[in-house]
Amino acid sequence: MRDFRKLEIWQQSLGFAKKIYSTTENFPSHEKYGITSQMNRSAVSIPSNIAEGCSRKTASEFLRVLEISLGSAFELETQIEICLQINYINQKEYTSLIEELHILQKRINFLRSRI
Repeated sequence: MRDFRKLEIWQQSLGFAKKIYSTTENFPSHEKYGITSQMNRSAVSIPSNIAEGCSRKTASEFLRVLEISLGSAFELETQIEICLQINYINQKEYTSLIEELHILQKRINFLRSRI
């Protein structure tokens, strides 16, 4: 077992999930069960799956859960893109979120390559 709390990628993805929650707080109330909920779930899935992977006994099991985490990151990227298109976020917010998300995606891929 690994201590997921010591992983920088887990710490960063946890902070990113917090940013997504802050961002979606400003969305229209009618989106509570729509894109707001979907984005929050995707964001939470990233660090959650990294943590879950740390409990796995084999490298292949850890890799599989990291792939799920990466999938959630790409799902969230699409949702951020949609939010820009429907004017829930502005260009500055979009750029900031996407840049940070791309760093997380690269770090997850790097961790996958190291296992």
